[in-house]
Amino acid sequence: MHIKSALCAAVIVCLSIISPVDGREAIPNKVVVLTFDDSKASHYTVVRPLLKKYGFGATFFITEGFTFQTNKEDYLTWEQIAELHRDGFEIGNHTRDHMALEKGNLPRLREQVEAINAQCAAHGIPVPVSFAYPGNTIDPDAIQMLAQLGFRFARRGGAPEYPYEEGNGFAYEPGRDHPLLLPSAGDARPFWTLENLKRATSQATNRKIAILQFHGTPDAEHPWVNTPRERFEEYMKYLHDENFKVIALRDLARYVDWRQRPDDPWRIIEQRKNQLRK
Repeated sequence: MHIKSALCAAVIVCLSIISPVDGREAIPNKVVVLTFDDSKASHYTVVRPLLKKYGFGATFFITEGFTFQTNKEDYLTWEQIAELHRDGFEIGNHTRDHMALEKGNLPRLREQVEAINAQCAAHGIPVPVSFAYPGNTIDPDAIQMLAQLGFRFARRGGAPEYPYEEGNGFAYEPGRDHPLLLPSAGDARPFWTLENLKRATSQATNRKIAILQFHGTPDAEHPWVNTPRERFEEYMKYLHDENFKVIALRDLARYVDWRQRPDDPWRIIEQRKNQLRK
């Protein structure tokens, strides 16, 4: 009897280690977050049909920067953005003017965010709870400001751990990465192949989540972040065939409490940089 009781107690302890205690889901392997920046027209014409075909979630980060107002060959309309929302995809905030979050620009951050929020409200889209740093520029003072603006999650790039040009990065580590400073495990480049995607997504193990960053598919105005259509189709097929769970950034709330934030959001970044120097 004592042995049976001990075994039951051991099972309970083990389950408490691998399962969340706050009602959230345990993080399985192969969780990938898809994010798309800059309001590109190809997000509607190329990305949308593929995501619907495979049943994938995704976040589309909207800005009215660049030539959004006049160039509807390369940029979405707000009607298309609203349809993406009605399809069940997340609409995130990327600032009105694609404003880099450099220290000198931070006094304008509220205005930039609220302009996109207002357009969302006008088109029947909920106020965004996810943010993407324009140009992947980050500043320590921006984190508290984003929290005050009501964001739960904010995605950066793979820098400063990796050089921007490579498009490499680390997977998100809940409890170690700040929810408003989430790294991109991969930031797609025109020279990428399926091996680059595999490198990024292979990190989605042991409670880590791989966040992927795309721009246009294709992207004529910004060729340095272009993803050819046929390559993108290959990437999505791989995620489907390999049984990845593909979600939007907001869906991280299934697994993590966005209110729990590390005391020092930069510690993990410095640890990774030191790791890469070895």
